[in-house]
Amino acid sequence: MLAAGLICFVTSCSTPKDVLYFQGIDSLTQEQVAGMNRNYTSRICPDDLLTITVTAWDPSVVTPFNPPAWAYASQGEVSVTTAVQLHTYLVDTDGNITFPVVGKIQAAGLSKQDFAGRLQNEISRYVKDPLVNVQIVNYKVNIIGEIARPGTLTVQNERLTILDAIGRQGDLTINANRKNILIMRDNDGEKEFGRIDLTDPAIFASPYYYLRQNDVVYIEPNKPKQRNYNVTQSQTFTVSILSTILTTVSVITTVIVALSKK
Repeated sequence: MLAAGLICFVTSCSTPKDVLYFQGIDSLTQEQVAGMNRNYTSRICPDDLLTITVTAWDPSVVTPFNPPAWAYASQGEVSVTTAVQLHTYLVDTDGNITFPVVGKIQAAGLSKQDFAGRLQNEISRYVKDPLVNVQIVNYKVNIIGEIARPGTLTVQNERLTILDAIGRQGDLTINANRKNILIMRDNDGEKEFGRIDLTDPAIFASPYYYLRQNDVVYIEPNKPKQRNYNVTQSQTFTVSILSTILTTVSVITTVIVALSKK
């Protein structure tokens, strides 16, 4: 119990340097700040779901490029109420989608704007001055560990920073290790791992500052929390062993007493 109390004391007296974000940010020079400015554009990836709408001055001429959701369903599969829903296009493992009239077209690796431009050029062979809008509808990020509300974030604007993700989930707990945040990323079919330090303003220049679709963010517990967990587990194990021994002794004693009365 003394050890547990000592650990609790140490935890409650954690130094501010382990908790404060962006330490030293006020002392950065203009050159250092300029070097942290980064432009980020999300890229379409395999397994993304896209909605694509095509418009023109004459809406009737783009009807073949805007099939309703029920046009791809078997008879009786989709109710009439879902007819207003947009059809989604799955980017296959090769990075392609199959689009009406146009056929198979490469999407992965392009930004939404670049892919819309490519698709617009293809459609221009059939329609004068078409406009194409592309949206990624399954853009999500998972955040787990020492955070107030771990779970899955659905991103609407496809531009999410690590700070946005943490803020939306209620901030890190006091027991979080802010200096070693792990980001797990699927990069063209290969796993990629990166770490960032939230106490260091250099995170703004990190390639992991902007999260990508399907990233997993893990916030590990700090050292006091890990030590406290180990002590708690040890105490629980000790209590369990003592309870088992006492139960065994009690049973043996009961049996001996019962035999001695015969």
